[in-house]
Amino acid sequence: MPSSQDMTKKVIIALDVENKEQALALVRELKDARIFKVGLELFTAEGPPLLRALGELGKSVFLDLKLHDIPNTVAEAVRIGVRLGAAMMTIHTSGGEEMMRKAAEAASEESEKTKTARPLLLGVTILTSLRSDDLQAIGMAPDIPGQVLRLAGLAKKSGLDGIVCSAQEIEIARRELGGSFVIVTPGIRPAWAAAQDQKRIMTPSQAIQKGSDYLVVGRPVTQATSPQEAFLRIIEEIEKT
Repeated sequence: MPSSQDMTKKVIIALDVENKEQALALVRELKDARIFKVGLELFTAEGPPLLRALGELGKSVFLDLKLHDIPNTVAEAVRIGVRLGAAMMTIHTSGGEEMMRKAAEAASEESEKTKTARPLLLGVTILTSLRSDDLQAIGMAPDIPGQVLRLAGLAKKSGLDGIVCSAQEIEIARRELGGSFVIVTPGIRPAWAAAQDQKRIMTPSQAIQKGSDYLVVGRPVTQATSPQEAFLRIIEEIEKT
């Protein structure tokens, strides 16, 4: 089992708040957390200045915008993400092979050009809020594991570094795609937290046992009376695995 210091680099805190002031207050309180997720809502509200502020505090940014557009547009968005110092970025795998390939090329080219670290590009497979009947309603086969594997395989072929999938698909993804392919798992809820709006959830220790590389945790930490204590409690839960 990795050390506490190692695990603090694997637990990503989702900054699901409304503005920069709330986000930075949480970041300052969570002094042991290393990576913070900035999603669509917060990025729309605050934009690049927030990412720069997080960098100034010595934190890594998981820019979770789930990019999905024509290939050139996504590639240019990835270039901007590299310039902003994002350590991780998400791309919708349903955008297709060319879109993902151009995104991967853009990330490598821009990081080399700017002499900065290349971000991990992660393919979003099936959102954790969706169930089999939801897939059927939008015209997809009601087979979540099958869809995840199909999209994950396409992501790997296109040059992405890993995927985002629910903890329920970790084992099949690891088995089919190998140990070096990164798996990021949202929908993580400690045993002492409620499920809320995530359908396919799992505890931190369970997800680590199954092979997840990074765990995304939001409200169980950010809405806790003491976010720092809640974060450390999660690290402790994992260490007892």
